[in-house]
Amino acid sequence: MAFMEDESSGSGRVGRTRMESYFFSCELSSQVPFYTFQGDEDENVEHYLDIRTVCLGTGAKEESNVVEVTALNHRGKKVSVPVANLHVSCLPMVSMGEFEVKAPVTFRLKSGTGPVCVSGLHLIAFEDDSDSEVSEDLEEIDDDIIPIKPAKKQKL
Repeated sequence: MAFMEDESSGSGRVGRTRMESYFFSCELSSQVPFYTFQGDEDENVEHYLDIRTVCLGTGAKEESNVVEVTALNHRGKKVSVPVANLHVSCLPMVSMGEFEVKAPVTFRLKSGTGPVCVSGLHLIAFEDDSDSEVSEDLEEIDDDIIPIKPAKKQKL
């Protein structure tokens, strides 16, 4: 588990986000050609997948296995992209580097019979409400403070 600070845009306040990470894995095959990862519907929680590897499983045939990912883009529109084209003899595994997507995400075995294993981390970002409550209390106090006027200079 890690903690990180996240600055809110526009307000100038700094809030805290608590991150938790868990192992993620799913297997795609001709019997189960797709897997959809959904997060909780909680308002203060966001779910992400940080995909690390896509690899062929034991018993994969000499064929091309194409894995496609479907997720939402920045406008909320579904986008499908092939991310791996695996083959036993030349490319049995792909390291995805920094491939992080926000839930919901669907993995589909577009061609081939697999098995293909997709693995990485399930990241959960929690908004820390205690900091926002303190910030709101401070703003209320600031509104109640009356500005001090400068003193007038005395002539000698």
